[in-house]
Amino acid sequence: MKTLPRKLVGQLEDNVRGLVLSPGEAGYDDARRIWNSMIDRRPAVIVRCAGAEDVRYSVAFARDHGLEISIRGAGHNIAGNAVCDNGLMIDLSGMRTVHVDADERRALVQPGATLSDVDRATQAHGLATPVGINSTTGIAGLTLGGGFGWLTRQYGLTVDNLVSAEIVTADGTLIGASEEENADLYWAIRGGGGNFGVVTRFEFRLHPVGPEVTAGLMVFPFDQAREVLRAYREFVMSAPEDINVWVVLRKAPPLAFLPEEVHGREILALAVFFSGDPQTGQRRVEPLRSFGKLHGAHVGVQPYVNWQQAFDPLLTPGARNYWKSHNFIELSEGALNVIIEFGGRLPTAQCEIFLGLISGAANRVPPDATAYCHRDTKFVLNVHGRWDHPVDDKRC
Repeated sequence: MKTLPRKLVGQLEDNVRGLVLSPGEAGYDDARRIWNSMIDRRPAVIVRCAGAEDVRYSVAFARDHGLEISIRGAGHNIAGNAVCDNGLMIDLSGMRTVHVDADERRALVQPGATLSDVDRATQAHGLATPVGINSTTGIAGLTLGGGFGWLTRQYGLTVDNLVSAEIVTADGTLIGASEEENADLYWAIRGGGGNFGVVTRFEFRLHPVGPEVTAGLMVFPFDQAREVLRAYREFVMSAPEDINVWVVLRKAPPLAFLPEEVHGREILALAVFFSGDPQTGQRRVEPLRSFGKLHGAHVGVQPYVNWQQAFDPLLTPGARNYWKSHNFIELSEGALNVIIEFGGRLPTAQCEIFLGLISGAANRVPPDATAYCHRDTKFVLNVHGRWDHPVDDKRC
C-alpha cells in the first residue's frame, strides 16, 4: 500500500477546506469502504471535499504528482470505481445539498447527494425527476451512466432531464456544460460515465409527481412464471406511460402480506407503479392480478418517497455483490426460457433477477442525442448476485 510523504499530505491539508485522510488515520477505513463489500482498495490519500474548489485543487494535485484518481459520490457503484489503490480518492459524499426552484421546476444538486436526498427535497414541492429505485444510490453515478426508474416511461432517463452541469476537467479547470456552453461535453456526460471530469453540480428538470402514487407488489408462485411473464409482456406493450411494472424473481422475503409457508421459496413478483390520480390507481392496475393465482398482494396509495425506498431493505450496504445487465428490445420466448431457468436456481436468498420496463419517453430521444445511445431498449435485465461470505464467491 502506497502512502504519500508527509510534506505532500500537508500541502493538501493547507489548500483544501475538507478533510484529508491518510492510511492508519481515524476515519480512513470508513471512508474507503463502499456499498459493495467485495471492494477492498486502499488509496494513498482521501480528500473529503467541502466544495468545488477542493475538487479543482485535488485534481490538479493528482495530475502534478502522477496519482491515479477515483471519485466517490455515494459509493454505490458495483464495480467499485469510487475507490482506487495507491491513488487519490476524491470523496464527494459530504457535498449533498439540493436546492429546488419550484417555480422554474429545476433542482440544483451537489454530487454527493443520494436519490433519497433528491426525492425528499423535490417532493416537498410535489415535484420529481426520474431516478433509480434504490434510494441510497448516489445521484452522480446514476446520472452519468443514464439512470432509469419508475418515471422513465413518462419522463425519460435521468440524463434526459439533466439541464446543465458544472465540471472540473482533467487540467483542474471548473467549467459549465449545457446545450449553450461546451455542448460537446454536455453530450458526453449524458451517458458517458465519469470519463470526462468531476461533476460538482447538476441541474435537473422537474415534473409534477405525487406526492401520493399507487404502488406495491403482486406476488405469484414461481411455477406460474411463464404464464405471468407472457401476460406481462402483452400488457406492457400497450400500457399508458404513467404505468410502470417491473418483474422480480427471487426467494420470497418475509413480507407480512405473504403466507409464512411462502417465505424463502422462489417467487415472481410484479412491482407496480402508477403516477396518475390515486383515486383511479387501483382500477388501472387491477388487470395485473389476473395474470395468475396470487400468493398475496399489497398495492395501494402511498407517498412517492416511500415507494422510492421500498426496495432498500433488499439492497442494504455491506453484502458482496456481482451484477450483470443486458438490454432487450423484446421479450422473446427464448429470453423467457433463460430468465425462468436461472430464476429457479438462484444460489442465495439475496440473489435476484430484475426485469425493468423502459420504453416510452426514453425511446423517443434520438440515439445520437446523448452518449447514452440505447434508445430502442424496451426492457433492462439486471442479475443481482448478492451474498455475505467470501466462501460463497465462486458459486455466486
